[in-house]
Amino acid sequence: MDADVLLDWFSAHGRDLPWREPTCSAWGVLVSEIMLQQTPVVRVQPIWLEWMARWPVPSALAASSQGEVVRAWGKLGYPRRALRLHEAAGVIAKEHGDVVPSDVDTLLALPGIGAYTARAVAAFAYGRRAPVVDTNVRRVVARAVHGAGDAGPASNTRDMADVEALLPAEDAPAARFSAAIMELGALICTARAPKCADCPIYDECAWQHAGRPEYDGPAKPVQRYAGTDRYVRGRLLDVLRGSEGPVDKARLDLVWHDGGQRDRCLDSLLVDGLLEQTRDGLFALPGEH
Repeated sequence: MDADVLLDWFSAHGRDLPWREPTCSAWGVLVSEIMLQQTPVVRVQPIWLEWMARWPVPSALAASSQGEVVRAWGKLGYPRRALRLHEAAGVIAKEHGDVVPSDVDTLLALPGIGAYTARAVAAFAYGRRAPVVDTNVRRVVARAVHGAGDAGPASNTRDMADVEALLPAEDAPAARFSAAIMELGALICTARAPKCADCPIYDECAWQHAGRPEYDGPAKPVQRYAGTDRYVRGRLLDVLRGSEGPVDKARLDLVWHDGGQRDRCLDSLLVDGLLEQTRDGLFALPGEH
């Protein structure tokens, strides 16, 4: 894969996102990466802007209650991410002088920071050479390098090695390449309707040379949302986010018709620390009673 061609395309066509601005702090990059996990950019951007205005440094977030953080997370989904980010902010403020670490291993030691996020922060915030692998990157590599219609089951070792082999040798171009190949997967080499005619690496794409074979690997699970436990958990949290204080069980009972599923979801929110129960049996966001 010609890195220069991809980098030129990215310079011309990459999206103008606030966390890509040169003035964005490493903290801003970290917040964006946590928010962007399984959540589209269009939903993340307004919430990210609100968070950075309210909590411009880790210590500011750490000083807020968990309830405030969950409330501000809004409808981004997977709200445990908010609690993990709050916990990480406390460690960064206390142990790292309120500055997000630049070293991958140090980042990995932070609460809730996994392999992808640590490398993304190292690359996108600090310009380090680090293989950053998400679904978009895996799909581009599967097609352009391996000639497959899509990526098969994830393999951290294989996927990291594939991307490592593509990265330019120097830090700065390697970091930009990581952003560029991810952007290519998001905008051009999409899963359902790839815009191959607009692809900067069309001529060297192994998938094109192979005649664009259909993906014939293991079937991917179809994700649904309505009616799932995640959906019901979100409905329950919406009640608390929309209230000014604790609410009673009867109010929560109105959000979903299946009592068994509703109670199971309520229990899981309590276990995850996203809700708390007061001494008199009411329910509240953490720290708000």
